Amino acid sequence: MAPWPPKGLVPAMLWGLSLFLNLPGPIWLQPSPPPQSSPPPQPHPCHTCRGLVDSFNKGLERTIRDNFGGGNTAWEEENLSKYKDSETRLVEVLEGVCSKSDFECHRLLELSEELVESWWFHKQQEAPDLFQWLCSDSLKLCCPAGTFGPSCLPCPGGTERPCGGYGQCEGEGTRGGSGHCDCQAGYGGEACGQCGLGYFEAERNASHLVCSACFGPCARCSGPEESNCLQCKKGWALHHLKCVDCAKACLGCMGAGPGRCKKCSPGYQQVGSKCLGL
Repeated sequence: MAPWPPKGLVPAMLWGLSLFLNLPGPIWLQPSPPPQSSPPPQPHPCHTCRGLVDSFNKGLERTIRDNFGGGNTAWEEENLSKYKDSETRLVEVLEGVCSKSDFECHRLLELSEELVESWWFHKQQEAPDLFQWLCSDSLKLCCPAGTFGPSCLPCPGGTERPCGGYGQCEGEGTRGGSGHCDCQAGYGGEACGQCGLGYFEAERNASHLVCSACFGPCARCSGPEESNCLQCKKGWALHHLKCVDCAKACLGCMGAGPGRCKKCSPGYQQVGSKCLGL
């Protein structure tokens, strides 16, 4: 309960002002909370593993370049053989594998450091590809090129040319994804082996497909000319293999002009083959 105001006009006014200043302001005067930015998407573990291996390989090159190459060939040959597969070199490489801010890399390195050490001291000769041995075979984070998902299934179109070479297989090379083909513009079908809407086959052989654009309003066509249309886009009507512009009020028409409407746009009513405003 607020205390009673003190006696006297000035003290009472000061008392009232102090109460007012302690009240929360109207919502439009209160400071807005800072906008909350959504966290950046986390990279797929396979991509993190590939980055770790790439950095590891660069570290191998760096340690040889920085420690040798001084010109004393006999000394270098003698000492390089000792240093090449030494624990000292491994430690030097691992210290620089992950940048300070790359949390995912540090986390993966912590989980896989014993595996990396095992490969370094015991597996290099039989499995020289660290990425294959660590990321695919041991950690099972990645798949071979042209495959996807937990079981590394072939992408549509096969492992040699996923999505026919005209699209991206979702999850390719990882243990995730659906394997769905995201086709390039002009291509469609499960494995991007067909021409998409608004395109036609300009050239095709056993391994090659070229899809070219139809004439503007054509949705399907047999060639690039205006008279090659087989189906028209919305708002156009097929007339003698050409697409003619429907009247503005028509949703579909039998030809050009306001008296050839099949259906009417919202705000119009159909009277015979015409669309009249409501």
